[in-house]
Amino acid sequence: MLTAAYIYCGLIFGVIGFQFALIFGAPWGRFTQGGTHNGALPRRGRVMAAVSVIILAAMALAILSAAGLWPEWPRWTGWVAVALNGVVMGLNWATPSAVERNLWGPITSLMFLLALTVMLYR
Repeated sequence: MLTAAYIYCGLIFGVIGFQFALIFGAPWGRFTQGGTHNGALPRRGRVMAAVSVIILAAMALAILSAAGLWPEWPRWTGWVAVALNGVVMGLNWATPSAVERNLWGPITSLMFLLALTVMLYR
């Protein structure tokens, strides 16, 4: 379970790095938010990336807490992280953008399974 939590958080921090790159203008718009923006995201997309950073950090801390690696948070926060991962996973597999689907579908599926593992085997 600890290994699953560490891998999960490593992936989360990678995604947070990706979001920060988007916020600061990286030309990766086609890899996110439906793949509708070539190049850098417009201001609204960058704001959405910033909100994502906050949500992702909270999800990582909830799973770390559930694994006993962070000060105790209520158990339900870990389940919220699992649910959010499930929603994001579904959206990434359902996106019309093949580039986004092929990149984020497998990553978010793995993140979902890791978070679920931590919560089920706590």
